[in-house]
Amino acid sequence: MIRILILGASGFIGNTLYRELQSYYDVYGTYCSQEGLFENNQVFYKYNVAEDDISEILEAIRPTIIVSALRGDFQAQFKAHEILCEYSIATNAKLLYLSTVNVFDAKREFPSYENDVPLAESDYGKFKISVEKRIQQLPKENYAILRLPMVLGVNAPRLFQLKQAIKHQAAFEVFPNLIISLTTSDKIAQQVHYIINKEMFGIFHLSTKDVVHHEDLFKEISEKISDKTPIFKSVFESNEDRYLAILPKKNKLPKNYRITVAEVIKDSTLNEEIITLKS
Repeated sequence: MIRILILGASGFIGNTLYRELQSYYDVYGTYCSQEGLFENNQVFYKYNVAEDDISEILEAIRPTIIVSALRGDFQAQFKAHEILCEYSIATNAKLLYLSTVNVFDAKREFPSYENDVPLAESDYGKFKISVEKRIQQLPKENYAILRLPMVLGVNAPRLFQLKQAIKHQAAFEVFPNLIISLTTSDKIAQQVHYIINKEMFGIFHLSTKDVVHHEDLFKEISEKISDKTPIFKSVFESNEDRYLAILPKKNKLPKNYRITVAEVIKDSTLNEEIITLKS
């Protein structure tokens, strides 16, 4: 039996993964806060990465697949992933790690692909690289590194911020010279389901197959969800266009598991709650 443990299953992406997978597999998850929502759920375990030992949860569940969508203290996260790697070796469990475009945030001239060597300047990007390197010490069949770009979707935190800025006529930062790729939480969940089902391994870039300027993206979304606009605050980090984008090239999924920028915008704005902002 495939038994899946999602670390960070109460978060935006983790919970979307849980809802996608729980009808097909024996799925468990962890939560750190929001006790009122999860404390009575028998398949959810309270876990604070900075305080708790993940070994106890691994022993209780004995997962065959672990999906890590953890957040929190970097040092504590790294220690937890050390334990996850040891568990993978001992039990042959597979580890799916949600990484980030930020492992390439020191590269600015082009989008990055799966086989490109990561290079980061941010602490976040450097930390993610360190975990990726540790996981890559596992047998190749035992892991999948899933790098994510900006993640949108109807309930995405960034869209909530945009809607609040529209509602209160407040500032919303945009980066005119920043070129990005993106995706939605729902598409990630579908892709992870496929990767699990097909027993795929390696490095995947779960992003759109095209790119867009950050400013253009949020101005278009704003136009679609309201007849009002926030105060767009332009932030220029350079005089030239720069990329913070990943694209799939080596490990492409089937066409129906891919997504475009236009589809992300459509999927992120088709919602009754958003439409009512026009009134």
